[in-house]
Amino acid sequence: MTLSLARVLYYSVLLVVPVSMAGVVYFSERLPDANADSIVQSAQAADRLERLDGASAAKKMWVCPMHPQILQDHPGECPICGMDLVETGAAHDHHSDSMQIDTALQQRLGMRLARVEPRRLTREIHAYGTVGVDEDSVHAINPKIEGWLSKLHVSTVGQRVVAGQLLYEIYSPDLVQRQREYIELLQRRDRLLDGSGGLYGQTAEVAASLARERIRVREKLAYADISVKTIAQIERTYRAVDQVPVYAPQAGYITQIGAREGAYVTPATPLLSLADNATVWIDIALYPDQLEWVQEGDSVKVTFPHSDRPPLHGRLKLALPTIDPATRTARARLVVKNADRLLRPGAYVDVAIATRPRTELAVPRSAVIRTGRGDRVMLVREGGHFMPVPVLTGIESGDFIEIIDGVQEGAQVAVSGQFLLDAAASLSDSVQRMQTSH
Repeated sequence: MTLSLARVLYYSVLLVVPVSMAGVVYFSERLPDANADSIVQSAQAADRLERLDGASAAKKMWVCPMHPQILQDHPGECPICGMDLVETGAAHDHHSDSMQIDTALQQRLGMRLARVEPRRLTREIHAYGTVGVDEDSVHAINPKIEGWLSKLHVSTVGQRVVAGQLLYEIYSPDLVQRQREYIELLQRRDRLLDGSGGLYGQTAEVAASLARERIRVREKLAYADISVKTIAQIERTYRAVDQVPVYAPQAGYITQIGAREGAYVTPATPLLSLADNATVWIDIALYPDQLEWVQEGDSVKVTFPHSDRPPLHGRLKLALPTIDPATRTARARLVVKNADRLLRPGAYVDVAIATRPRTELAVPRSAVIRTGRGDRVMLVREGGHFMPVPVLTGIESGDFIEIIDGVQEGAQVAVSGQFLLDAAASLSDSVQRMQTSH
């Protein structure tokens, strides 16, 4: 049932008067006769209004079960959700909690209206990031031959190493045998050169064959992680090196140690892992509603809490398309330069992602009424009616807020004075429930 503002104020006063005949008699004994007559006349006037409402209730209307603001006088489908409209017994049932205010009163109250229409919205997503290792720079170090790890020259994960630094020493009988074969080949070459051993006068083909064999054996030693320095030592001393030293192929820091001194290792043993932090990855935690807005290539600004270090800028690179079941977040990635090595893996940073603009239905921010049971707006209906309608809101961009569901494009909502209308509509609904119960 639709109630005017004057009628709602009348019922709000009438709420304090007992509705039973005993209450009327009780107060009439203590009030002047004129006041008692006024109460009786008001009750009669209310009865006449109820009879008029009952007469207008004969007209049937159809309403959407999910969107009560959709009302028409013939069957059909809801233009918002597509559900079939259901028949309601009376036209005023649809406005049971609405308010009717004429144009003159709207002007005196300073009410302003706005349309639900598409607007260009932007969103800056604030999140946190975790500095991680650039996995493209990780270098796995495995022994190239079986043997015993006789000496390990790195002791802890995170230890910084430089290119060419000694990492470990290995003893391998097979590697010692290869060195001896190489030494024997060097001795044959020497005998050929000085004419001893019965090789004097041999053709140049023998010398060429020895040179090819020397190159082949030398490569086999290099593949077994024998450095150029160690090979030069073997060629100079003609003695095999039992404890073969292995050096770092690049600079970085140790991220994994898979064996300790005395362990028997094979080419399948993940002995060491080395990473370079000249570039690092920043993994950003995004919630599903944020993930819908970000795209690969979005501009990202990285700031450092409790630090005066200038911010870093980069482009977003999406990583994992799945949701982490523990944190209910997805992961996006940012690759940044770390030439000064100040970004350490495991550290936290603040991240601001500037998403690309999107066009969505929106209303002014002041039109949305925030309540403990959800958001709603005061929808403008025909005949000066204002009806509270629940809405599902999205992002806030400037002075506007996205409307995901609840009202359709082109609808008008109250921008100012909506809180007064909402309170009056709630009072109107309470009065009608009281009337129904009595």
